[in-house]
This record gives sequence, C-alpha cells and structure tokens, in this order.
Amino acid sequence: MSFPQFAVDHRIMPVETPAPQSTPSWPKSWVAGILAGILLTVVFLGTTVGPSRWMALLHDGRTQINIDQPTVVRQIQQLQRLETVSYTLDKIISGERDNPYLPTFLVGDRLLLLVHGEVIAGVNLAKLQPKDVTVRGQNVSIRLPPAEVFTTRIDNGKTRVYSRDTGLFSSPDPNLETAVLQEAERQLQQAALRDGILKSADQNARNTVSGLLKGLGFSEVNFQ
Repeated sequence: MSFPQFAVDHRIMPVETPAPQSTPSWPKSWVAGILAGILLTVVFLGTTVGPSRWMALLHDGRTQINIDQPTVVRQIQQLQRLETVSYTLDKIISGERDNPYLPTFLVGDRLLLLVHGEVIAGVNLAKLQPKDVTVRGQNVSIRLPPAEVFTTRIDNGKTRVYSRDTGLFSSPDPNLETAVLQEAERQLQQAALRDGILKSADQNARNTVSGLLKGLGFSEVNFQ
C-alpha cells in the first residue's frame, strides 16, 4: 500500500509582535517646571521685596497699618522737649545808679554792656494727652501742645562791657552789672517773641512730628 507524499516547508517565518508602547514623560516635566517656577518666584520676592512688602502683596497690594492710638501717643511723647528754634541777638543794654541828692558826675555809675544772648523755643511733647490724638486707618489727627520758650540765656563769653562811667566820688556798683544782665534777658526774650519765635517753633514741631508718623506708615497727618 502506498501513502500520499506531502512536502514539508522547513522555513521559519518571523512573527511580528507589537512594540511596547512607552508612556510620554512630558506631563511630569511640565509639573516639575511649574513647581520650580513658583519656588524661584517666592525666593525672588522674599529677597528683593522684603518680608513686610511680601506680606503686603499677599493682601492685594494694600499696605496694612497696625499702629494704634496709644502707640502713636508714646512715639510722640518720647520726643519730649522738642527744641525747634534758636534765636540769637547782639544788643547794647544800659544801666545806671544815681543819687537823688547829688549830681551824677559826682556819685553816679553808668554801664553799657554789649550782650550776646540766645533764646531757645519748642514744644514739650511730653504734655501730649491721648485725647489729642485720633487714628483712623492711615490717617491721624493731632493737637500739639502750644509752643513755648524753653530758655533765655546770656553768653558771658561773648558779652563785654561797652563803656562805664563813674562819678568822681563813687566806685563801680558790683550789683549794677547783674541788674543789666537781667534786663538784657528780658529784652532778648521780648525781641524773640516779636519776631515770631513761637510760630516758627510750632511749625517746625509739626514738620518733625509729621515726618515721624509718615515714617511709621501713615499717609496723612492733620494738625488741629
């Protein structure tokens, strides 16, 4: 008995398998880039803007004033006797002693002094009371104590006797120079008041206090 013959093909055919699909890496890089950008922005703002300004930016860019009325009062009171004006004057002051019974050329004593003096005025901010300060947000209203003369003094180093005449039978009166110096102080202070020293002292004090409060963050300072 014969069997049918079959031809066998021994060639091996390659089988195509699908290549593995790689997951795109761009989403992770994108997220990392955003995080790095945020970090760099925070560092930049923290180093260039400063902590206080950075906090202001977090509050929609509006500066926050947290200074209350008692703090303002204390800050101003610490200035205490604020000397704001110095007034100097050179003036000839005369004084004399006479005798009601004898003529001056016999027993008189007349003195002329060339006096150099100084008047210092300002505002004593230690007298400021809490009721004198009103704080409303970034605005503050203040009623300052009145300006006053602090000191009136004669500079003995620059004061000298201009002339002195004594009678034939008299000697210089040791109390006359003291009396002339006292009169010089009085006239010096009067001259300073006439020239508006108190007005200048008040204005200068307002400028100083206004600069202080604006430095603390207030945008408007009003004086009553």
